Amino acid sequence: MVLALNIFRKASFACLVFVLAGCSIVPGSHISSAESGNKERVGLIDKLVRSNEVTIDFTQQVNTRLISPSLLAEMRTRAPEAQGNPELQAEMDQYSYAIGVGDVLNIIVWDHPELTIPAGQFRSAGESGSVVHPDGTIFYPYIGKVKVVGLIVAEARDLIAADLARYIESPQVEVSVAAYRSQRVFVTGAVTQPSVLPITNVPLTVLDALNATGGIAPDADWRSVVVTSGGSAQPSDVELDLYALYRHGDMSQNRLLRHNDIIHVPRNDALKVFVMGDVVKSETQRIDRSGLTLAEALNNVGGINEKSADAAGIFVLRASREPGRVVDVFQLDASVGTMLVLSTQFELKPMDIVYVTSAPMSRWNKVISQLLPTINGLYLAEKANGG
Repeated sequence: MVLALNIFRKASFACLVFVLAGCSIVPGSHISSAESGNKERVGLIDKLVRSNEVTIDFTQQVNTRLISPSLLAEMRTRAPEAQGNPELQAEMDQYSYAIGVGDVLNIIVWDHPELTIPAGQFRSAGESGSVVHPDGTIFYPYIGKVKVVGLIVAEARDLIAADLARYIESPQVEVSVAAYRSQRVFVTGAVTQPSVLPITNVPLTVLDALNATGGIAPDADWRSVVVTSGGSAQPSDVELDLYALYRHGDMSQNRLLRHNDIIHVPRNDALKVFVMGDVVKSETQRIDRSGLTLAEALNNVGGINEKSADAAGIFVLRASREPGRVVDVFQLDASVGTMLVLSTQFELKPMDIVYVTSAPMSRWNKVISQLLPTINGLYLAEKANGG
């Protein structure tokens, strides 16, 4: 699979050189209502690859399919459904903030103002509280050092009250965290405002963190967000599909964040397709958060050339994920009006090449005859390098 992808990526550049050359002016972009020509063109690529004397067997490594209702039904994946996340809800219900080094505690002993550090006019609660020192302790009058690191607020309150009971009768103690400084998560990549966010007494989820940074940027890859768990000795990565979360309500794509977790939202630079051949304007297009269909890709370049393009010769080349295959080729015969609507349902994938031919046979034959030996050379080079 890795070898096939490497060959396909390198061959894409070779294809760019060949197909951007001048095209023959062969009229034929009109749309008919009959299915004439389908049988002749279905095996077009198979015949062409058999006619080239190359080292590897392209009849086995190039798979060709006609874009049809049956193919679309076969390729159509089930859309994610809205679903809850009981595991996440249980974690949030049981969540308690653990006091850490650097946190500032606000401690009040009722009816004993001399034990309460007052927050002056020019001092915030964070500046007037008790800081948790690197050894995990705070200093408090009468009782001295108290180890509070790792405790929740209720446990720290009970511990301080028990120690004070030796000096004060039935002390009523209240403890709260005035400043959360010990734990944080990092949000990086294609977000509005990359940030370092504190973990507080309120559970923080991936969705909460992204909203706190202003949301995801327009050029973000929604489907490949990576959360790295940095709180353990061996960090682990989890890939989340935020498109399923936002668009379909799949809450299984949300998770509770811990100290030192990193959320990285990658850019969608790699989510691109190439549209070339006999179109109004050849260009590279990015796949946005809602996807990109073949119809949209062609429309974005102004459509096919009405004077010279062959509507029956619209091809999509895709790196094959099938073992032993190099590339899958899909053909759309848009000269048949009823087949044109299929282009609105054919979803393009990253690194697809959309190519529109000028003449049904000669132009495509020219491209294939030049491209296949190049792929063959790349294949042999990869094998020689141990790919």
